Amino acid sequence: MSAVRAELIKLRTVRSTAITFALAVAVSAGSGALLGAAFRGRAVADVDPLFTAFYGLTIAQIPLVVFAVLAVGEEYRSGLIRVSLAAVPRRGRFVAAKIGAVLGFLAPGAAVVVAVAFVAARAAPGGPGAAPAILGAWLYLVLISLFALGFAMLVRSPVVALGVLLPLLFLGSQGLGNVPAISRVTQYLPDQLGWVAMHLAGPQDDPRWARDYGPWTGLALLGLWAAAALISGWVAVRRRDA
Repeated sequence: MSAVRAELIKLRTVRSTAITFALAVAVSAGSGALLGAAFRGRAVADVDPLFTAFYGLTIAQIPLVVFAVLAVGEEYRSGLIRVSLAAVPRRGRFVAAKIGAVLGFLAPGAAVVVAVAFVAARAAPGGPGAAPAILGAWLYLVLISLFALGFAMLVRSPVVALGVLLPLLFLGSQGLGNVPAISRVTQYLPDQLGWVAMHLAGPQDDPRWARDYGPWTGLALLGLWAAAALISGWVAVRRRDA
């Protein structure tokens, strides 16, 4: 527990933590309000209100990913990782403490981001599928951020990690995921696996948009991506010098 407390203090005392979470909340609120207002002003019968609530999370996830990457990548960039590993020489314990501390911020932070997006869009709390979509959106934000944390531990550089992850998230969500010729492959990219749960993938009874998995299977696959990244990061921390 002492190692977790130390990691929590690190995250709480750096300015980037407050900035990234504030940006995530602001983006989710702004996009939810704008999309909600736009579609309420039109007679669009076939628009899923949960789409308008959660589409902005495709952008709001970026600050959370940045937070996760900086939580470990900044220590490598500055050289403070040597001090951290000297204080906690058991590297498995260090990695577990880092994951626990990041989760300590991510779990409540992602809940706030999802709630703000939902309220800003003025989606109906009792609407069809609202509760599972809210849970799915929360799980997605947590898992995609843990995936980013593991990847940052693996590459040991915030610049490299963000240089790979940000194009992946933008191209996957906004570009490659909408190209029918390759969508059978891109649907399994980490950022795409939460779309069915969040009602962003389009009508699943329409062959043009249907995925090969359901909402919870998609999130389970994202969990595997996150687990693989964290295990790879743990192996990298264990085997390499700081």
